[in-house]
This record gives sequence, C-alpha cells and structure tokens, in this order.
Amino acid sequence: MIIVLKQGTPETEVRPLRQILSDKGIILQDIVGETTHMIGLAGDTTHIAIDWLGSFRFVDHVMKVTEPYKLAGRKFHPQDSVFDIGGSKIGGGNFAVMAGPCSVESEDQILSIAHDVKAAGATFLRGGAFKPRTSPYAFKGLGLDGLDLLKIARRKSGLPIVTEIMSNEYLDAFARDVDVIQIGARNMQNFTLLREVGRLGKPVLLKRGLASTFEELLMAAEYVISGGSTQIILCERGIRTFETATRNTLDISAIPVLQKKSHLPVIIDPSHATGHWDLVEPMSYAATAAGADGLIIEVHNHPEMALCDGAQSVTPAVFHKIMKKVKLVREAIQQI
Repeated sequence: MIIVLKQGTPETEVRPLRQILSDKGIILQDIVGETTHMIGLAGDTTHIAIDWLGSFRFVDHVMKVTEPYKLAGRKFHPQDSVFDIGGSKIGGGNFAVMAGPCSVESEDQILSIAHDVKAAGATFLRGGAFKPRTSPYAFKGLGLDGLDLLKIARRKSGLPIVTEIMSNEYLDAFARDVDVIQIGARNMQNFTLLREVGRLGKPVLLKRGLASTFEELLMAAEYVISGGSTQIILCERGIRTFETATRNTLDISAIPVLQKKSHLPVIIDPSHATGHWDLVEPMSYAATAAGADGLIIEVHNHPEMALCDGAQSVTPAVFHKIMKKVKLVREAIQQI
C-alpha cells in the first residue's frame, strides 16, 4: 500500500499513525516528490484496512501496490539509488567496474592484479576467499586466509573489496572486513542467509540464480532489504538454457527490465555468463550499451595457471583494452 498525504501535512500529525503501523510490524518508506509526500507500507499489510487508513484527516487517498517486492520496487522508490561505497559510487549514472581473480591464491597474485585493475580504471576489487564448486574435489578457496589477503590488497591499492559469503558461520568476519558482500547465484534463494546478511546493514551484491525469474531476484533483494540493508546491487550473470556453446546464456534484457521494475543498480557479469575469456570483451560492450550500471569481470595475471575458472579470466592487458573501449561506448551512448 501507499498512503498519499494531503499537501502541507505536518509530521506531528502523521507520527501517531507511523507508530501504530510500526508496532504492527509494518516497514515504512517515505516517498517525497516536489509537491507530494507518500508513505509506502511493506510487510504483511493484509490486516491493514484501506478504509481505516483513509479515515485519518491528513490522508488524501490510499493506493494498492500489486508487486510483491515493495522495498526493491520503483513505486516506493521512484528515483535511482546511488551508493557510495568506500569512495566508489554506483547507480544513477555512476558506472562501477569490479575486477579481480575468481579466487585469491597468494599475496603476490592478488596484489599484482589489484594494482593492474586499478590502473585500468576498476573501482572495486573482486576476489573469492570462499568458492562454491560443483565438484567436491575442486579448489574451494583459501577461506579466512584469503580474506586476510584481500584486506592487504585493499590497504595497498585503495580499492573496496567484493567477496562471496557462503554461510552464516562467517557473518562476523564479513561484517568487519568486507566492503561489499556477494550473494552468489546458488545462494540467491537461501532466505536465511539473505535475512542474516541484511541485518549486517552492509552493501550487498546479489547475483541472479541459474534459473530464476526477475521477480524471484527482486524478492531475494526484498529479503535483504527487509533485514536491514538498503544498498543492494543486482547482478545478471547468465541463466541456464539449452545452449551449450557458452557456460550460461547472458540475458541482456535483464538490464532494462530490472531498471524499469527497480531502483537498484544493475551490473553484468560477462565472465560467468559466457565462460570464455574471448567472449567477455564483446559482452562487456553490449552490457554497457544496454545501460548497465557496471560490470564485474574476472582478471588473472596467468589464466592458464589459475586454480579456478582460468578459461573465463582475461589478462590485465585485455582488461585494459576492455576498459578503454567501455569508456568510448559510454561516451557514445551519452551523446545520443
């Protein structure tokens, strides 16, 4: 529901109603325009009568919202969200690039890559400390040791770090040490984890599941927001289809569709979407031209020796080339 207030209503009149609704477990979201002031109601509103809300003399009218994702949707938040994370902005025209290795392997490796991607223009350093793998025998990351190496790389490069959390077990460490907490595709509907990560109040990168709809992705974001975190970045990383030429099928339509439905920034992961390093470049340009708010790209100084996903990792030299052309694509689009 959305409560539309009469023009000129003082906050002192509205405050008692806010308290009643909050006591009922309703989440309130103010929507303020140039001439309008509305209050969005999220949560279980089935027991809230529209006629009762309309009986308050400062209420102009009440509207029903059909979308289940109230806090992640545009009706409650018409303007694009812009997040400033460690000095790096994303959303609302601010383009962010997250780059780094699939997995942190050593201090020399992560430091070398951090300096290379920053020099090319990356605004965040991504790297896996904990890795979800299909095979139980595959390399699963360095764990907390890998997180310590990411912290060293952040200190020496100045880049905020993005890394994936796998379970509630490491919530305290991620709350303390990570700038952007990534929820991977396999955990997109791990609702317990979503809620607990939301309670940390930290920025969250939420990846679309392998076979998830846009509504399911936005409902996952709703879980995180209702938990307490408002800085959510949506990520399209390819979905599972019948096609086998690529690792997954990159759904470019996710960019305009999600931007129409939600105020949250939308970025693209061409590395996991394609699974092939030589396809990362063209898909980066396509995503940029389609209006993405950013990219997350896997970069490794020696892909042929990578312990994880070397086939989809670009070298620093290729990443530099991508960044130069992405800038040109953005400039061309802005001139149209």
